[in-house]
Amino acid sequence: MIPEFQFEGNPENATEMAAYMRQRYQFVGVKTPTRRQQSKALIKLAKKTDPATVLTWIAHFYARQEREYQYLAIDLGVAIVPQLTLSQLHQLVAYIPQKAWWDSVDAWRKVYDGYLKRHPADKSQIFGWFYGQPNFWLRRIAITLQLLEKDTLDTTLLTQAIEADLETDEFFIQKAIGWALRNYSKFNPQWVRQFMATHQLQPLARREGGRYL
Repeated sequence: MIPEFQFEGNPENATEMAAYMRQRYQFVGVKTPTRRQQSKALIKLAKKTDPATVLTWIAHFYARQEREYQYLAIDLGVAIVPQLTLSQLHQLVAYIPQKAWWDSVDAWRKVYDGYLKRHPADKSQIFGWFYGQPNFWLRRIAITLQLLEKDTLDTTLLTQAIEADLETDEFFIQKAIGWALRNYSKFNPQWVRQFMATHQLQPLARREGGRYL
């Protein structure tokens, strides 16, 4: 059974939020702190519920029109990561290209990051779900999958992901390349400096990647 849940929003917030997202989506008008407060009980319930059931909740909320419900669906995914099997995690990939924009795609990445912290041996397999895909939003996750890793970052996988899109003109891909390199440069600037010296990066990726060098 799908829980009956509705956000209580502010129409003024909804107008501002829609404008910020370039009118791509409708909003209830619930900003992040309030959204988390209103959904706190539902998230708590999800952690105690069979993950297969929560996956049906995710499908239900992701299909709703207002953008906050996509955020809620992703929050539910984050909440049940400790209980998910690899197969169940893979089911969530199908949502990423749906209603895709940077906000949802980067939030979905956190689900995979949370899983990999618990199951690092599955990294190559999960990377394969995103690497080389025709949908550029999936490839963005291949590039940023290891965004918060330091000594555990697999430079071979990161190199593969970036090299596959070196010539891609898509803004969100080039931004992701720069973002991934910039974050890793905080931990291993020598590797990033060498990578940038041996690859013909586009201006956006080069500028962003070298910001801390």
